[in-house]
Amino acid sequence: SQAYYSNEIIAEIYAQALEQAGFTVTRNFQIGQRDAYIPALENGEVQVFPEYTGNLLQFYDPDTTATKSDEVYAALQDALPDGLAVLDQSPATDQDSYNVTREFAEEHSLRSIADLADVDVPLVLGGAPELEERPYGPKGLESVYGVTVEFQATGDTTVDSLTQGVINLANVYSADPRIESADLVTLEDPEGLFLASNVVPLVSADIVDEVAGILNPISAALTPEGLVAMNVESVDQQKSAADIATEWLQGNGFLD
Repeated sequence: SQAYYSNEIIAEIYAQALEQAGFTVTRNFQIGQRDAYIPALENGEVQVFPEYTGNLLQFYDPDTTATKSDEVYAALQDALPDGLAVLDQSPATDQDSYNVTREFAEEHSLRSIADLADVDVPLVLGGAPELEERPYGPKGLESVYGVTVEFQATGDTTVDSLTQGVINLANVYSADPRIESADLVTLEDPEGLFLASNVVPLVSADIVDEVAGILNPISAALTPEGLVAMNVESVDQQKSAADIATEWLQGNGFLD
């Protein structure tokens, strides 16, 4: 899995489902980001990984123009290198989104990212350090929406930085439970600055036939609401990824 609690939960769901089907699974969780784990997938060290369609597509094709879910999924299948394949994508998404506090949204009548162009105070965007160079970061905001921002690398403190007023615009994953608990407003993205990023199993091409029948039904059952609920269990209730995964698999009829 990535070094991200939500991704680890999905990886644990895959692992337990594969074990239920008779596979021996070695867990290699919290590897890091794509520059760390993609080479492990490409050389066969890792064979199954929970991914996100839009961000993975941009990794292999930074100039892609696909934005909608089905378009992104089709483009991703073409962009993957030999040796890797994606199984069915899930309705669940965990994608980048731009958020403001409810107070800031009401003060400036904000509903979409486009509305930021009319804000009469300097905008300071916070997020992971790599956001500064991502296509949907400051350059994308300016080219797509005409919105100019200053960038601050806030990393794990992004939501706190937003609620404390250090920044006034935050890049937060859409399944992050803090959007609800901190009463943030997620701005609509009418121009498709962010690619749809549905959860999808990324696997070694030579095991597709062996694992598709196990993992595709899991993808079909994983909903956006279900993913958020599991993330709440992880963050607010401090449950382990293994326990959350077992409960989800049992609740959805995949484990006895």
